[in-house]
Amino acid sequence: MKIICLCVFLLCSGFATAQENFPKVSLQVTEKSIPEVITMLEDQTSYTFYYIDSWIQEEKITANITNTFLPEALDAIFSNTSLNYYLSPDKKVILTKNTLIYDSLPEGFFNDEQEKTTVQKEADDTSNKQSNFNPVFLNASPISTTIETTTISIGKARKDALQKTATISGYIKDKKNNTPIEDVSIKLSDKNYGTTTNEQGYFELTLPIGLNSLVIKSLGYAPKKYNVLLYNDGQLSVFLKEQVENLGEVVINTNKDKNIKTEITGTVDVDVKKIKNIPLVLGERDIFKVAATLPGITTAGEGSSGFNIRGGKTDQNLILLDGGVLYNPVHFFGIFSAINPFTTSKVTIYKGNIPSEFGGRLSSVIDIETKNGNTKKLSGEASIGPVTGNVSIEIPISKEKSSVVIGARSTYSDWILKALDNEELKNSTANYYDIVAKYHSKINEDNTLEATAYHSKDKFSITSDSIFGYTNSMASVNWTHTFNEKIKGKLLVSNSQYAFSIDFDQTGNRDFSLGYKNNETHLKYILKHDFSNNHFLTYGVSEKLYVINPGKIKPVGTESLITPVTIDKERGLESALFISDKITVNKKLILNLGLRVSNYLALGAGQERIYATGLPKNENTLVAVKQYDANEVIQSYLNPEVRISTRYLLKNNLSIKAGFNTTAQYIHALSNNTTASPTDTWKLSDSNIKPQKATQYALGIYKNDTEGMYELSLEGFYKRFKDVLDYKTGSQFLLNETLETEVIQGVGKSYGIEFLIKKLKGRLNGWVSYTYSRAFFKMDSPFAEETINNGAYFPANFDKPHNLNFITNFKITERFSFSGNFIYQTGRPVTVPIGNFTINNSEFVLYSDRNAFRIPDYYRLDLSFNIEGTHKIKKLAHSFWNISVYNVLGRNNPYSVFFVTENGEVKAYQSAIFAIPVPTISYNLKF
Repeated sequence: MKIICLCVFLLCSGFATAQENFPKVSLQVTEKSIPEVITMLEDQTSYTFYYIDSWIQEEKITANITNTFLPEALDAIFSNTSLNYYLSPDKKVILTKNTLIYDSLPEGFFNDEQEKTTVQKEADDTSNKQSNFNPVFLNASPISTTIETTTISIGKARKDALQKTATISGYIKDKKNNTPIEDVSIKLSDKNYGTTTNEQGYFELTLPIGLNSLVIKSLGYAPKKYNVLLYNDGQLSVFLKEQVENLGEVVINTNKDKNIKTEITGTVDVDVKKIKNIPLVLGERDIFKVAATLPGITTAGEGSSGFNIRGGKTDQNLILLDGGVLYNPVHFFGIFSAINPFTTSKVTIYKGNIPSEFGGRLSSVIDIETKNGNTKKLSGEASIGPVTGNVSIEIPISKEKSSVVIGARSTYSDWILKALDNEELKNSTANYYDIVAKYHSKINEDNTLEATAYHSKDKFSITSDSIFGYTNSMASVNWTHTFNEKIKGKLLVSNSQYAFSIDFDQTGNRDFSLGYKNNETHLKYILKHDFSNNHFLTYGVSEKLYVINPGKIKPVGTESLITPVTIDKERGLESALFISDKITVNKKLILNLGLRVSNYLALGAGQERIYATGLPKNENTLVAVKQYDANEVIQSYLNPEVRISTRYLLKNNLSIKAGFNTTAQYIHALSNNTTASPTDTWKLSDSNIKPQKATQYALGIYKNDTEGMYELSLEGFYKRFKDVLDYKTGSQFLLNETLETEVIQGVGKSYGIEFLIKKLKGRLNGWVSYTYSRAFFKMDSPFAEETINNGAYFPANFDKPHNLNFITNFKITERFSFSGNFIYQTGRPVTVPIGNFTINNSEFVLYSDRNAFRIPDYYRLDLSFNIEGTHKIKKLAHSFWNISVYNVLGRNNPYSVFFVTENGEVKAYQSAIFAIPVPTISYNLKF
């Protein structure tokens, strides 16, 4: 390597000569390395080149030079590089990176009058035509600082440069995982001037030419200082290290004030790591149960499956696991969720403004992400409780590049059912398992591949002669590609399946086996484009293919009298184009304007039943049946869906948000039960059942205190529904070829106000949420069989106006803490018998209007004591004990109310899931 000491040549002065005194050279090179080009020049001249190898390792030169003087040739060769050169009198060529070597110091450098050299006079002559230019010098004295400091040069010095300022830009990322960091401060150390990074970690900053001292800081990261010798525009990319200090209690939050700054209304994040301290039934960590303690999210009752979000039905929620749909997200009749918390990294619930990339449901999107496995070493987590066991393990495949995470859960006892206050359930059995696996690989800097597989199975027997089972299966592949610093693309391919079965076995001759299955295949391509500082675009295309096998029944055994029945398949194709633009108007105002255009096709092979116009749909009004071939379009629907939200920053810690949202749904769950059931069937839209639609308006105010101790939010919403489905009295959905005759479609409305206050720091932390909301439906028709409650609005089955939750944790020491929950809910509506009457010597029960009464209010108190293992860093494993009591007060909260006629008298009964305190001890281990 040829190394020089540049300071020797700074003593040279007065060197100026005409081009004619230099030799001429000729070069014709394509993609040659600089050392190769230099060798050719040295062969043609008597000059020797001096440089540092590391400056030119990756530089390639393409040039076509013919009979050209050496200085002019060097200008052409190095024009697109950061290299300058200096020609010394003794025929040496000194290469420099970024900087220039000057033969003389600028006028006034020593603050006295000096005689001008020939070079200075020539410079003055030039300045008369252009403007004065002084070279940039770096102060050799070190800058005292305790922050890690780096000195760099950006751009290339030029003697004819006229600009006074230049712009640097780049990305700031986490050094550990290469993810962008938002809201990083980049500031001149001696001035109150700077900028911050956007969501992609990108920044731009205009600075004066010369030496600038930049300080880069972000909460949770070690600060860095750069002494930037700036010549002209250039790039600066920075990687920050995480920094954690032991100061008693330190909360590192890179999403500080996210609730204030984001523009999307009604978004909720569930902190998966903290749910271990919340006392839940039988010690099983449950993401969905914790979500239900947040405002706007309720369930129809204890042990019910599914969620009701802002007045929506359970089937109006899109539940995604790494992009794939889960149709039934619960185990054990809704007592446990089907999502493994050990393998989950993030849960985001969109209950207000749903981003345009999501569609197909009216009320919400629950977006669940599985964690990436540890790429450095083997690690895992396990727990054991009185009913379930859970284990997850993270296995590195290629260090720092790829890994796999596997999680599995299962039950090993039916004793829980024996403790329930219900005679039928006491003689029942139930068990389940689920398994999830995710492969993650960072192929290179621009490509990442993720593949997830999930399967769960439940099997239970409610009576001695029937065995029920249902399964969820899902597989998804996500490929992310970075095209450049501005554009990133993501391709998703997924397949989801949901199936249930019933096996009936009795001593008679009616034994049978029944099966049902639906299948969904999804393809989505999405692009995120950082178009400019003020526009961030998200756009793409989505395709979903639905295939539903409505069921089949077959006899079991030679003596069974059951007639085999198979219902024809249903197929539908849902296509969508979507785009959204996040517009930063100024520091205070952000708009997010989105549009999703969805098109649904009901496909053959199949048949269309045509009913008489203006008459109710039943067997008497059927006028024709039309047959369709495979893939022939039976019916089509086109729906534009608008997604608009905005945020206005009143102060740095206070903002208001508003949103407007329209959605469409083409697949519907059919149930005449109070809550979702594993044997609920799904129905696709066709010519007789229209898609459901909804419109939502939302307005909220969000406030954080200046110390980051409290978060406060107050949000209201109003929703309108169109073509929502309800059931006719006495309807039957299973194995029914004419489902359209069992349902009616009408309108609905819901409204409410949601309040949340969180305490994030201190020994006592937690949150209090309160929701007042109402949900009503209206089924009106000229015909009595398609009318409910005389066409008036009536409360939905899940309408519970008041919902109050206290979630607290008190840390006694770093190892010991108490946790508690108190939950209060208004009792849900029910329909009750109000009398009886006799016709032809037969007695009948007269029922009230639908949902005219309510069961008693629900309230529950849970307590737990948490014991952490020692916090030594060098341990084989870290442990955690949870001792909890669910329903401490032994409240006999009714799950449902039912009525039985005994000896001509109607008697009311109620059932409860947990009518007594349920103590639990669970042990958790993390390694």
